[in-house]
Amino acid sequence: MAFPGESAAYRTARDQLLDREIELRRATEAVAAARRALPPGGVVPEDYVFQGAGPDGAPADVRLSELFAPGKDSLVIYSYMFPRHPGDSRPGPRSGHSAELKIKEGPCPSCTALLDQLDGAADHVGQHVNFVVVARTPLPRLLTFAQERGWRHLRLLSAADNTYSRDYLAEAVDGSSMPMLNVFHRDGGTIRHFWGSEMLYSPMESGHGPRHVDALDPLWNMFDLTPEGRGMDWAEQLDYSSKP
Repeated sequence: MAFPGESAAYRTARDQLLDREIELRRATEAVAAARRALPPGGVVPEDYVFQGAGPDGAPADVRLSELFAPGKDSLVIYSYMFPRHPGDSRPGPRSGHSAELKIKEGPCPSCTALLDQLDGAADHVGQHVNFVVVARTPLPRLLTFAQERGWRHLRLLSAADNTYSRDYLAEAVDGSSMPMLNVFHRDGGTIRHFWGSEMLYSPMESGHGPRHVDALDPLWNMFDLTPEGRGMDWAEQLDYSSKP
């Protein structure tokens, strides 16, 4: 196997890297198998009541148990940092009603970039598992921003009036939002926690990002394929039309 113009040194190094990539694939498969083999997690302590858009578009209460569609017993919940982390000073939305929010009350640019990508995948994901996005911001703010952003497929819910975020590590000790991903599984009438992206809270080595939801994020994985890599001086923005 060779590409046009490559040197012998390149091919030798590339073949060595390929061996490492294959080992990474094996490790990834082994971790996924170990995750699937986890013993039953804790029973959900309550049937949390979220707020989402009803069939007529008006706000409506929806319970956690109602997020499981018939025949789909896994539920993936991403906790959107809206409001963003208080230390995040990146610019907010530049237009629309969301631009009127104070920076600290607005959406996290990094979470938004991830959800931009997942909006396109949500319809495919929904063929196999249940997937929702929850945020601690009031529902009208969440839905207004989603409309301004052009999201069409994500199911968005407000967790402003329940303790889900605090109970499932999507809220820091100081009350700020955290971008947790949690998976729940329904077995008959019992709903249990299956897995959470706890690596978010693990110590990071120098030059490493959290990577707790890396498997879902095409953006950063694409950067990893380039000579520039991820870089440590770039971060997602809500708008790239002009410099912040």
